Amino acid sequence: MANPGETPDGSAHATPPEPVRLSTMSRIIFGSRWLQLPLYLGLIVAQCVYVFLFLKELVHLVTHAFDFSEQQIMLVVLGLIDVVMISNLLIMVIIGGYETFVSRLGLQGHPDQPEWLSHVNASVLKIKLAMAIIGISSIHLLRTFIEAGNIGSAGRTTSYTETGIILQTVIHTVFILSAIGIAWVDRMTVPPAGKGH
Repeated sequence: MANPGETPDGSAHATPPEPVRLSTMSRIIFGSRWLQLPLYLGLIVAQCVYVFLFLKELVHLVTHAFDFSEQQIMLVVLGLIDVVMISNLLIMVIIGGYETFVSRLGLQGHPDQPEWLSHVNASVLKIKLAMAIIGISSIHLLRTFIEAGNIGSAGRTTSYTETGIILQTVIHTVFILSAIGIAWVDRMTVPPAGKGH
């Protein structure tokens, strides 16, 4: 006859762990993470606005393609890329933030699960967000350089001043240095695999 906790063939089987009983205060504090849900839903609404903005700019580009110069088309396309990159940033914040700070999405085994989501945590999310911000800043800086180069051509003027362009470049450089700093701190605080103490 098998002992309790053993199968009929005598091998032990694992019993599922009992759920942890939380105190009332612990349940309130832990449950407060759901207060972030309206924030993520609001970002989904913002994503819808960006989709509308993208389609509006795309229609504008297609309908005026023959009226625009090559540089004007380039500026509009850079604007579309900018919208896409901001949209990607929103997706990372919505999905990664919800998975990290609110609740599991249960996407394991789903064919459309984002590759980066399987190993996302607060540190990885910070680095990915920093890289996305650098990409967005690069597009803005490139647009600034192109538009600034059009000053005086065909009677066009822009609102960019030399000081403004320099400040944008400095801000972009600070973004890059910040991303490097975040990655370096993360590398220092998380020891490589196999070198744990």
